[in-house]
Amino acid sequence: MLVSAKEMLDKAKAGKYAIGHININNLEWAKAVLLTAQECNSPVILGVSEGAGKYMGGYKTVVGMVNGLLDELKITVPVALHLDHGSYEGAIECLEKGFSSVMFDGSKYPIEENIEKTKDIIRRAKELGCSVEAEVGAIGGEEDGVTGNGEVADPQECKMIADLGVDMLAAGIGNIHGVYPPNWKGLNLDVLADIQKLTGTMPLVLHGGTGIPDEMVKEAISLGVSKINVNTECQIVFAEATRKYIEEGKDHEKKGYDPRKLLKPGFEAIKEKVKEKMILFGSVDKA
Repeated sequence: MLVSAKEMLDKAKAGKYAIGHININNLEWAKAVLLTAQECNSPVILGVSEGAGKYMGGYKTVVGMVNGLLDELKITVPVALHLDHGSYEGAIECLEKGFSSVMFDGSKYPIEENIEKTKDIIRRAKELGCSVEAEVGAIGGEEDGVTGNGEVADPQECKMIADLGVDMLAAGIGNIHGVYPPNWKGLNLDVLADIQKLTGTMPLVLHGGTGIPDEMVKEAISLGVSKINVNTECQIVFAEATRKYIEEGKDHEKKGYDPRKLLKPGFEAIKEKVKEKMILFGSVDKA
C-alpha cells in the first residue's frame, strides 16, 4: 500500500540519512526501483514528472501499475508515489487519482501567490492523508519545461513556506537538473545551513542529485537534507547498457530482439545505480 512520505522523511531527518526519490519513466523503471528498495530494506519515493505521467498513459495508469507491482512483488518497505515539479492543476489531479504525495512547484509565482496556492494544496492533501513538497528558488536546468538557473533560495522565504505546514521543502542552493556543466560552482552549503536554522525539523529536499560529488551529498545530508532526487543518472546507465547490448549484436542472437531481453541490461543497470544511491544516502535497512 502506498504511504505518505511524511513519516519516512521525518525519520530520515532525525536519523541524519536521506531517502532516495527515484524518478520512474515506465514499467521497467518502477519494477527495478521497487525490487531494489525491497532488497536493500529501504524506504523509497517513486517520483513522476508531469511529462512522464503523460508518457505512461496518465496518472491513473501510473497509480494502477505501481499498486499492482506492490501487491504482486510483495513489496513491504514504505513506498510513496510522488508528483515531481507539479503544477497547481497537476497536483490536484494526482491527489484525486491516488498519488500519496505531491510537489507543488510554485516557484514561478510571486511569493504571495505561491503561498495561497500552496495552502490550498496542503488543505486538499491533508484531507487525503498525503504529503506535500513545496519549492523556493527555482532549481537550475530544465524539468518538463520548468527552467531554472540554479538560483539560491532566500532563507526567510523558505521559513514562510515551511510555516504553512508543508511536509518537505525544496530549496535552491545552486543545484541543477541534468548533467552538471564543467564550470559548476558546487552547492551553496552556507545557505543550506542558514535555511536549516530557520526551518528546524522540516525535511529539506535536494533536486538535481546527478553529478554532485559524494562528499558534498553527505555534507548536505548532515545539514538537514532528507530527500534526494535522482533521475538523469538512471537514464544514462539505462541508455548505456541498452546501447552495449545492441552494439554487441545481442538483439540478433536467438530472440534477442524480444523487449524482455532487450531491456534487461538497462533494467539491471538501474537496479545497480539505485542500490549505490541508497548506500550513499544511508537509507539501507531503515525500512
